[in-house]
Amino acid sequence: MSQSPVFQHISVLLDEALNGLAVQPDGLYVDGTFGRGGHSRAILSRLSKEGRLIGFDKDPEAIRVGTQLAADDGRFVVVRRSFADMAEELRQRGLHGQVNGVLLDLGVSSPQLDDAERGFSFLNDGPLDMRMDPAQGQSAAEWINTADEADIATVLKEYGEERFSRRMARAIVMRRAEQPFTRTADLAEVIKVANPAWEKHKHPATRAFQGIRIFINRELEDLADGLKAALDVLAPGGRLVVISFHSLEDRLVKHFMRREAKGAPIPRGLPIREIDIPISINLVGKAIKPSAEEVAGNPRARSAMLRIAEKR
Repeated sequence: MSQSPVFQHISVLLDEALNGLAVQPDGLYVDGTFGRGGHSRAILSRLSKEGRLIGFDKDPEAIRVGTQLAADDGRFVVVRRSFADMAEELRQRGLHGQVNGVLLDLGVSSPQLDDAERGFSFLNDGPLDMRMDPAQGQSAAEWINTADEADIATVLKEYGEERFSRRMARAIVMRRAEQPFTRTADLAEVIKVANPAWEKHKHPATRAFQGIRIFINRELEDLADGLKAALDVLAPGGRLVVISFHSLEDRLVKHFMRREAKGAPIPRGLPIREIDIPISINLVGKAIKPSAEEVAGNPRARSAMLRIAEKR
């Protein structure tokens, strides 16, 4: 029987994430993006026999790895759900409001990118899928072959920050009228030809593929819900650590943390003192970027940004 290929994943900002979580040996922690378990194993190494860790992931391959880790280590359990659902899951387990730390390592993992069959990458030809959970929702091919031209342009612009989104959307719609898209390399080539100005050292389809992936997986919606859920499940003094790789993600995280640290804006003229404004978190330090050494060893770390908050 043939075995599944093994794809390596190097956890980004590993030490910084663990220090940000301020792991207590007997604590309860949540790894909202288990992936291949790099961060989870590191957290477990700092926990005592009484400590516990719950991992979340939508990816079936991640769940396979997590199930094996759970069989080897009774302190760990993995759940096949989005981290956006962590509040509901922990409430069902009677652990709501008892979590000492939540880690979210956002975006697509190296094994997902490197496995051509998942359809995330334009560098390795494969089925045009891009779903983190292939059993849920619409594939990239299904969407790209049926969506309105205006909707495609909007996704490429808003989620991919692609300035030539209209040209690309037009090229996609014209080509699919002749032959539907089924492969990543095919779509990447059409986008490449439609891109009149390439960024140096960046594939011309990078932003477009990024935008499609974020849209297909509802990544920003999940992140907005997940940040609220994390705040909900944390105990007072619990830490929220978020690693993002995309400017849209980081902007969302930054604004959420700043808003929660300052409290909801009060309309002018209302007789409310600043001290009476409810504040839910304290910001811990400044945003952390990978060192030059880490980026040299793992180029995919170059855009990473880590932010830490502590629940009041």
